[in-house]
Order: sequence, then C-alpha cells, then structure tokens
Amino acid sequence: MIMEILNLCLSKECRVWTIKDNYRLGDDIQSKVLAFAFGLSAEIERNLISQRTKEALARRKAEGQTLGRPKGSRNGMEKLKLYQKAEQIAQWTAEGMTKREIARRCEVDRKTLFRFMKEYL
Repeated sequence: MIMEILNLCLSKECRVWTIKDNYRLGDDIQSKVLAFAFGLSAEIERNLISQRTKEALARRKAEGQTLGRPKGSRNGMEKLKLYQKAEQIAQWTAEGMTKREIARRCEVDRKTLFRFMKEYL
C-alpha cells in the first residue's frame, strides 16, 4: 500500500513528508528503500495480528465458548430493546407520530425501529 502511494506521488511529482518523524519521501533511492521498509513492517504487523486473533479464537473454542455474534431468534423477543416499548410504539403510531420521532424517543436508529415494526408490529 505504501509503495502504491509512493509510486502515485512520484508519478505526479509529489513529495511526502511525515511531520512527526520528519521522513521525506521523494524520487530518490533512499525514499524507495524507506517506503519498502515501512510496507514490509506493516505487512508483518498485519500477519502477527491475524495470527494472534486466530490463536485466541482457537483457544476460546477449545474452552467450549461459543464464538461469534449471539444468534437472534423470534423466541427471544423479550430481550429486544424495543420489545418492552411495543405497546407504546403502537400507541404513538396510532396517534400519528412520525417514525423518526418515535425512534428518537426510544433512543434507537430509525432503521432499527423500521425493522422492529416490520417484523413484530
């Protein structure tokens, strides 16, 4: 990624200067070596993060923990934030209140309210 940015800058005759460390990347060989080193270290870091994540997930799976997002179900409606307010939402709708206002009062996003109303009301 860094090499691509550097090549793009060089083709446009731009210079990249980092303020914090005062690196100057231009069209000379030192800049190319520095950009390559930055790219290589970033790739190594991504691989290490990925490896640590995979190891942690494998360890949790071996311990018997369920991985991933909890599955939602219609049987668990009472756990939904809006389920406790369903009667109030129905009343507000009957009174002609806008869905935007209802969502604001329930402290949820409009799309969350729309989905709830479509599935449960």
